[in-house]
Amino acid sequence: MLFDLHVHSCFSKDSDSDPDSLLQWAKINGLDGFAVCDHDSVEGGQACAKRARELDCDILVIPGIEVSSAEGHVLVLGVDKAIPPGMSVPETIKRARELGGTVIIPHPFKRTSHGIGYVEGLDIDAVEVYNSRCLTSYANRRAKMIADRLGIPHVGGSDAHEPRMIGRSYTEIDAPEKTVEAVLSAIKNGNVKAGGGRTPPQFVVKQMFKGLKKKVQA
Repeated sequence: MLFDLHVHSCFSKDSDSDPDSLLQWAKINGLDGFAVCDHDSVEGGQACAKRARELDCDILVIPGIEVSSAEGHVLVLGVDKAIPPGMSVPETIKRARELGGTVIIPHPFKRTSHGIGYVEGLDIDAVEVYNSRCLTSYANRRAKMIADRLGIPHVGGSDAHEPRMIGRSYTEIDAPEKTVEAVLSAIKNGNVKAGGGRTPPQFVVKQMFKGLKKKVQA
């Protein structure tokens, strides 16, 4: 199965992706499911999962959150409560574990996107070794090299901020059934493989300017 484990919805300030559009483009782009990881909010994942049920859609939505820790971003999948921003990475992970979350370090070496800059010594389930919004291959290549050395499972995510880019990079999931529990278990057991390609630069630049505009207007 193919899952995009890092997607943003309109519940992130720098994204306009509504649930219907995400579900539509996930289907068009050949995904079996995706994880909604909005910035410091679980509302988007809950809204997308609810909408998928209402539409009787065969796309599986995994609720999640991208937490803004004091050192950078941390993805937590499978939680229905927000995790306070501003804590250290270990404190953030501890809180995620208390909530039963699956922990992934996204784009760890992409400092312009709040990568934390390290993965060693952390209680994590996987490292995002392919983030499609990296404009060069350096950050992804370094993440893969270090995850390999540490024996940490690899995942991929588009980090999509608009619907068309969902699934641009992805994770192949080897799970016995298409349920949230089975997919998260496969991640924890290392039954995953990252793949895909980079987002075209014009989409990345467009989203960056959109995000800056929203911040100025806020």
